Amino acid sequence: QVQLVESGGGLVQVGESMRLSCAASGLIFHAYAVGWFRQAPGKERELVAAIGSKSGATYYPDSVKGQFTVSRDNERRTFYLEMNRLKPEDMGIYYCAIGPGPYFYAKGYKYWGQGTQVTVSS
Repeated sequence: QVQLVESGGGLVQVGESMRLSCAASGLIFHAYAVGWFRQAPGKERELVAAIGSKSGATYYPDSVKGQFTVSRDNERRTFYLEMNRLKPEDMGIYYCAIGPGPYFYAKGYKYWGQGTQVTVSS
C-alpha cells in the first residue's frame, strides 16, 4: 500500500522561508517522479514543483521559479519543497504526489499526500 506522509506547513510571515517534506512508502521510490501541488482558495490545484525519477530534471512554473526548490533523497524515500521569500499569494494547501510522470505533467501523478496548510501572514 502506497503511503505519502507530509510534514511541515503552518504559519509564516511574509518574506520568510518554509520547508515541506514528504515521506513515501510502499513503492519503488526512485522509479517515480515526485511533485508538489498547491491549491489556493477558489482556485484549481496546480503543479508548483516537480523532479524526475532518473535525470533529476526539475520543473517550476514561472510563478515560483527562483523562489521554490524541490529535491529528493532516494535513500530516505523522501522529497522536499523549500519555499523562500513567501508571499500571501503562496498560501494554500500543499500536496505532495508521486507518479509515473512525466514529472512536468500534472496528470502524471497517481499517489497523493494528505495535504498541509501553508498560511502567509502580512
